[in-house]
Amino acid sequence: MTDPRLATSTDFGRMYAREVGGELLVPSITTVIGQQASDLSGWHGYMAAKAVLEDSRASRPMHSNGMKFAIIRDAASASERYRDQAAARGDRVHNYAENIALRAMGKDHELERTREELLQHGEQAYADRLDEWWDAWRPRPLAAEVTVWNETVGYAGTLDLVAEIAGRVCIIDYKTKGTDKRGRVKPLDNKVVMQLVAGVKAEEALVDAEAGQWQPWQYGSAPILMGVAVGETQVLPQQANPNVLKENWRKFCALRRVWEINRLLDEETGDHLMPVVPPPAHLLATPPAVDPAQVVEPVSVQEVEGAPSLEELALDASSETATVPSSIEEPTAERGN
Repeated sequence: MTDPRLATSTDFGRMYAREVGGELLVPSITTVIGQQASDLSGWHGYMAAKAVLEDSRASRPMHSNGMKFAIIRDAASASERYRDQAAARGDRVHNYAENIALRAMGKDHELERTREELLQHGEQAYADRLDEWWDAWRPRPLAAEVTVWNETVGYAGTLDLVAEIAGRVCIIDYKTKGTDKRGRVKPLDNKVVMQLVAGVKAEEALVDAEAGQWQPWQYGSAPILMGVAVGETQVLPQQANPNVLKENWRKFCALRRVWEINRLLDEETGDHLMPVVPPPAHLLATPPAVDPAQVVEPVSVQEVEGAPSLEELALDASSETATVPSSIEEPTAERGN
């Protein structure tokens, strides 16, 4: 279940409702994190160049502009095709991982069907590596694909897995990753820490999507937040450093406010730029020249009767004591209206 029932794509990113068919109220965790700008221009250029080099049509003599434009068009959209294919592969891997957990929990599952789906796409290696990781780490799943909600800050999301490993509760997020030139799975992005922190900071967990029934979140004190990179050659688990969790939470709350401001700007205001007309002609007339002889020199402080000297001012300033606040109160995360 990689497409949560309460989530819907909107012009403002994916948003969640409290029940099926209900009003969309808060952004998803990944939508909030997406407010952080990422420069992918180099990657887009690389994918376009790679697409041209691998296009068999480019090696043929071309006398038609239509053929040239077709190659250019396909190259320009190469990164989008790759992104969509990677997202679909990620969904298939997540589906398989979820069904491994459902089987371990004694619930209804479709493990064979999801494995077969990976096999049909030539992606069975991902399933094999997940099986190996599960056998080696022996997690005891407590919840799989659980939707969570934070009313205070205003966001929701779906966590891949909550499990107990070696007696400690872990919140786990899977990331399907490619393989580098050395045959090793590519490492996780640091942004996964924000995603995990937002998960552990949830306040409620979904019980029944149709009825809109929620219960208090039981795993807000989970000691281990773990990102798991799943590749074709290996599975690489990495724990979020406890020393950076606080700042990642503050960053997430700041990005949540950015999302809210962007939404309000798009929804509640008119045009951001307005036309400007030329000023009236009489205001554009050349001002009269100023006679230098009529310019009045500024009066110095010493010329003002009774004014203190600069030395006296400095003496007075040194005798005053400045008060500095001993602490700065941290901003609290507020949910937008």
